[in-house]
Amino acid sequence: MKNKIALLFLLVTAAVFGQQYRGVVYLDSVLQGGVEIYADTVFVGKTDATGNFDFSSSATAFQFTYKSLRETIFLDPTIFNEVQLTSAQAENLNEVVVTGTLSPVSRMKSPVPVEVYRGAFLKQTPNANLFEGLQQVNGIRPQVNCAVCNTGDIRINGLPGPYTQILIDGMPIVSALGTVYGLMGIPAAMIDRIEVVRGPAAALYGSESMGGLINVITKDPQNSPRFSFDNFSTTYGEHNLDLGYRIRAGKKGSVLFGANAFYYNEPVDKNNDNFTDLSLQQRISVFSKAQFSFSDRSKLDVAGRYLYEDRWGGDMRWNESFRGGDVIYGESIYTSRLELFGGYKSDFLNGSDLRFSYTSHHQNSVYGSVFYLADQQIAFTQLTKEFVVKKHSLLFGAACRYQRYNDNTTVTPTADIMHIPSVFVQDLIQFDDKNSLLLGARTDYNSAHGLIFTPRVAYKFELPANQIVRLNAGKGFRVVNLFSEDHAALTGAREVLILEDLKPESSWNATLNYSKKFYLSSGHLLSAEANTWYTYFTNAIIADYDTNPNQVIYKNLNGFSRTAGINLTFDAIFPNKTRVNLGATFMDVKNRQDGVTRTPVLTESWSGVATVSFPVTSKLNLDYTATLVGPMRLPLLGPLDPRPEYSRVYSLQNIQLAFTFAKHFTVIGGVKNMFDFRPDKHTPFLIARANDPFDTNVQTDPQGNILPTPDNPYALSFDPSYIYAQNQGRRFFVGMRYILD
Repeated sequence: MKNKIALLFLLVTAAVFGQQYRGVVYLDSVLQGGVEIYADTVFVGKTDATGNFDFSSSATAFQFTYKSLRETIFLDPTIFNEVQLTSAQAENLNEVVVTGTLSPVSRMKSPVPVEVYRGAFLKQTPNANLFEGLQQVNGIRPQVNCAVCNTGDIRINGLPGPYTQILIDGMPIVSALGTVYGLMGIPAAMIDRIEVVRGPAAALYGSESMGGLINVITKDPQNSPRFSFDNFSTTYGEHNLDLGYRIRAGKKGSVLFGANAFYYNEPVDKNNDNFTDLSLQQRISVFSKAQFSFSDRSKLDVAGRYLYEDRWGGDMRWNESFRGGDVIYGESIYTSRLELFGGYKSDFLNGSDLRFSYTSHHQNSVYGSVFYLADQQIAFTQLTKEFVVKKHSLLFGAACRYQRYNDNTTVTPTADIMHIPSVFVQDLIQFDDKNSLLLGARTDYNSAHGLIFTPRVAYKFELPANQIVRLNAGKGFRVVNLFSEDHAALTGAREVLILEDLKPESSWNATLNYSKKFYLSSGHLLSAEANTWYTYFTNAIIADYDTNPNQVIYKNLNGFSRTAGINLTFDAIFPNKTRVNLGATFMDVKNRQDGVTRTPVLTESWSGVATVSFPVTSKLNLDYTATLVGPMRLPLLGPLDPRPEYSRVYSLQNIQLAFTFAKHFTVIGGVKNMFDFRPDKHTPFLIARANDPFDTNVQTDPQGNILPTPDNPYALSFDPSYIYAQNQGRRFFVGMRYILD
């Protein structure tokens, strides 16, 4: 009773003698109701359902409390206060990221711009793999490289897929062979978030990150749902299943199990060329991650994944009995892949962080009658140690990569073995709360190419009114693994010519990033970001389809390659939790070879994305996603080729309805590609000479040039490289999700 009287007295006194405070509270960039506010230990108010608060108090410092969060905030009675709370699940500038600097740092404080996409973003439309899910990220485009087997890669800002490095938990797991064939089996149940860095990151991550990198951060087993189930099926006959299960391993450990299964076994030929429109696929991927926390500074995590995939595309009459023969054409790919990775941080290592990974990739592929049998093993280990000295955060690191690659081609008569030891250093200088400078350098010793030095520099400064400017510059390099990266070198009837010993590619890049957030009193949160870049390449290796239409020529560019452009992104969060994301990218990409400047094939000059998430009711949510891609030059086979030289502007648009009931269950349904876009609709044919895939009736002159004949009026050979988007039309889907915390 005495406590109630004292509290009543305090509140009355505050109302008479105190200041009036008004404002709104955001949690993870979303207006948050139900946040309790205390002056010391005395309750003074609570935010309403739309995040607003209005109370009187004689204090100036208040504790804003929500569930396990408790943050002290100083309020100003003369203005409308906008309070930002953060949590471990935050999706705003205060979220901790690791990709840009290898050290945990908030996005706001990172001098390297890092984009973060969480699982909810990837689930706005159901996707069977990460390859498809990333098409909603501005400036990133999944590229289908073969109209028969539908393998592909991921392009950042117009650069070919091999320039994109894909990491899992910071380890170079998906590279070389895995980039082309092993990208599609990462279970959604294991993905916590995806961090994207644009531009070269070789100073930290070495080869392959010339265009940018995508870091797939797996879930922390200790904070994962106890059980998760996610499945969907489409009217095309696709079936996808994701499972996740977490168990405790004693008082200090947890283990997360995940699995993905994808099944598509219904040949479809809507364009009537007697070839499958979409390759048939049967895939299984199992994943396990264990984590043990011994103390605040001592932690061990170990993870493993195994993937097996059987896919084929080709003549509708093909079956496995024709594999490797020259009677019925088919492209059949068996992929077997093992990944192990993890890390150890302990007091014994004085706070050092030891990371390690191993991948084994076996490829058994047949392209018609051509066999491609390849094996690749990559072992990687890295040790880093961070020191903080006044305003300096110094990171020292050493890494070693062992790579063994062998195949049955004449280009690789014996196994290709590389040893690449590396050392790197980074200094993050925090001048004050608003200005920081990052300096870094790395030296790699490649057993085939010698020393490779890559520096980087980044500067960040904050302006008033929630504005941040970042300037980044650095060098990138890439050691080429041609047959394990470029599908064009293996399929079709073009002759492959490698005119010289291929030297490592290198590039110089400069990027300017600007971001601003608007916190409006109406409860709206708006943010805008612009990213402009310029990259100059030397020794670039780009497949040459133009010099001779019957050949694919590989050599270091006798000239230069460059790309420049700008990404624009706009986000809005409304009081009813509606979220809108709009993005546009404009690019100018050019190659200059022997005095001739051209735009490379399969490179668009502009693209756009849009996502809208709208809560229809408290249990029903509508998601709309769209991708818009401008024209791109396509690889023709000669002057008589009747197919358009440039693709049409195309758009892929999807709608999903998600209804949540019984707390843990969500039913989804909707339509993908609702306007039924297919690239074959606007061209006489996609696959050249699909009626003669072994070139039985192709005639040539003494110089090897294909001659026009009544059977072959356009002087073509069999070639499936004329493809720029998935040849899959409108399909409806339905599925169910279940999460037990």
